[in-house]
This record gives sequence, C-alpha cells and structure tokens, in this order.
Amino acid sequence: MGELPQPLSPTHKKWQLLRTYAARYPLWCAWQITYRCNMRCAFCNYWKDPAGELPEQSLADITRGSRQLARLGSLVISLAGGEPMLRHDLPEIVRQVARWHIPFITTNGSNVTAKNARRLMQAGLWGASVSLDYANPTKHDRRRGQCGSFDQAIQALDFFSSARLHRWQRVNVMTVLLHDNLGEIEELIRLARAHQAYLMIQPYGILKTGSTKFRHQPNGVSQHLLELKKRYSNFLSNPIFLSRFDQALDSGVPGCRAGTAFFNIDSAGDISICVEQRHRPLANLYRHRIQDIVRLLRSRARANTCRSCWYNCRGEVEMLYRPWSLFKSLPTLFFDTGRPPAD
Repeated sequence: MGELPQPLSPTHKKWQLLRTYAARYPLWCAWQITYRCNMRCAFCNYWKDPAGELPEQSLADITRGSRQLARLGSLVISLAGGEPMLRHDLPEIVRQVARWHIPFITTNGSNVTAKNARRLMQAGLWGASVSLDYANPTKHDRRRGQCGSFDQAIQALDFFSSARLHRWQRVNVMTVLLHDNLGEIEELIRLARAHQAYLMIQPYGILKTGSTKFRHQPNGVSQHLLELKKRYSNFLSNPIFLSRFDQALDSGVPGCRAGTAFFNIDSAGDISICVEQRHRPLANLYRHRIQDIVRLLRSRARANTCRSCWYNCRGEVEMLYRPWSLFKSLPTLFFDTGRPPAD
C-alpha cells in the first residue's frame, strides 16, 4: 500500500483511481458525515434513526481519515448522511478529502446558498447531486414532508451550476424511482437539462423503511428507462445498470460486491460493507490499520448474499467490473463533461 501520496491534481486522481481498481481495492466509499436531517421523507427512515444523535467526526478526524484512505489510492467518496449541508464546515471537509480523493455530495438542497455552493466548488468538489423525485412540486413536497422543498432543490441546482469552476465539476439531479413517478422521469430529465444538470436514477430499496409500498412498478421499467437514455444525453445512468431494474424490483440482483467494490463509513468512523449494514460495523477508520480494514471488508463480503437493493452506490460501481459496462462508464469517470452536451 506504499507511502502516503502528496496532494494530487485532478488528472493524478484519475490515474490513482485506476491504481485502486487494478489493486482490487474498493473504488467507492460512502462517508456519512452526519445522520442529522431536516426533512421527513416518507421513503427513508434515517431521520428516525437514533444514530442521528451520535457524535460526529471533527474536521481533524476527517482529515486524518482521508489520509488513511489515501493509502489505498484515490477513491470516489460520497459525503452524505443525513443531510451533509447541515455541517457548516462542509467546504473544509471537502477541501481535505479532495487533497487525494474525488468527493461528491448528495443533498436535498434546502441549505444550499450561492455562497456555500461557490465555497464547495472552490474547495475541490467533484460533483453535487440534488435529490428531486417528482417534476410536480406539490408531490415532491408531500413526499419530502416539507413545503417548499421542490423550490429549494431547483434553486440549489442553479447555485451549484453557476458555481462550477472546472470542466470536471458536475451537477446532477438524483431521483429515486418510486411507485408513482415513472411517468415523470422524462420531465425530470428535461428539467435537469434546463438547469445545466445531468440526471441519475436508482430504484427505491426496501432496506430504507422495510416497506414495499413505494416499490410496485409495471413491467418494462428497464426498457422505458433505456429508451429515455437513448433520447437524452444528460440521462447519465449506466445503461447496463438500467437494464437490471426489472430484475432488481422483482427478485433482486445477486452478486453484491459490498465490501470489495464499495463500503461505508458512519458518522463515528465505524466501517461496514454498506450503509444499510451500518449497525454491523467491522472496523473503525481511526483504530484499525488500513490493511486490516481491507482484510475485514473482504472477509465480511464473502458471506454477503444480500440482493435487497440496487442503489447507485452498488449498481453503478459494480458495472465497472464488467468490460462492456466499464467501456460505457469511462466517459463519466475520465472525461471532463461537467455540463450536459447539447442533444
């Protein structure tokens, strides 16, 4: 795993990401920097989770943890939660993580301002994903449990889009496919384009709430999404990933690579193979050597037979381990396509 690298340029991070891939280390890390959330989404129970009361890592902790992870090479690190924008030190967190890694955030948009969007982009944020599940404002607000959440998300897209400094910085709409929004996906793609953003989608997973009521879909979801993918260049989701949606919604997709392709760090630094297994930590970022963390992740992964989700952090990353799908994903990973191309 070698000596700790010096802070890296964007190009060097891409090469280091290839090194990570070649060494068969995880490529993606979901780092829950807070479990606090200011919304009450019907399809997520995180805001009910007692973990929201846990202590959070300090900026110094995150800096030390980022250096520790850099011994694996560069990682794509999703700074999430909860709502990460509730951390007032988020720009400094991004700055520290961006020294060696490729940081993204996912936000509901409620706390985004022109000023903090600019500070995040200046700090080296690689991409910002804003959660938006309906093109209809009333439906989005109702499902999010907060009036005005749709308008806040749209405003956040504009703030992030205007704040971009580099071609590699990307803004996404992140949509969860629910039981009643399939017919709105095309309009959401168009809405994303109008705000200079891409759209990515993932199916609702029952692990979030234990309920199946948000999951029911007609036959042919994959075909519908693939047709939209052909028509809209800002629909960013990998086509092979989209082709498995029907299977994911029916019997589930086998062969989960949690622990070998991706893993989770919670707000206290505890490590699990995925966010939904955060209550079963196997190591701690600050108390274990990185070699031991990798060994423990691989050991837990061998016993993993879960097929209950097809989240982006699983499916999109697993697509990188299939030759044709990897080819399809390369432009997303290695070319500076921060703004959607013209159709």
